[in-house]
Amino acid sequence: MQAPTFAGLMYRYWFYGWLFVDVNRGTVFERAAARRHNQARSIWLPTYLRRWTLLGLLSFAVGWGLQPHAPPLLLMVCFLPCVLTVPVNAVTLAAWVGLRMQPGR
Repeated sequence: MQAPTFAGLMYRYWFYGWLFVDVNRGTVFERAAARRHNQARSIWLPTYLRRWTLLGLLSFAVGWGLQPHAPPLLLMVCFLPCVLTVPVNAVTLAAWVGLRMQPGR
């Protein structure tokens, strides 16, 4: 077994898609098992919410601190991650609530 690459580790640190299984494939029993698997893995979604929120707050703080003296391009580099964390957190929160509210838990 090969050691994971740095890029692979960064992907797993920031994105959670690798944790879940597609519930639209397989027989009825395989789909039910995939749903239970996804519900069990949903405990990690608040961790990803915290990571993305911290990234957004940090990038906002850096951009706000540099705002009086920095050129607009540098400010864009600082504020863009802050803006992009909002939809990522919205989708993550919706997935977490949806997986937690499903029957069969």
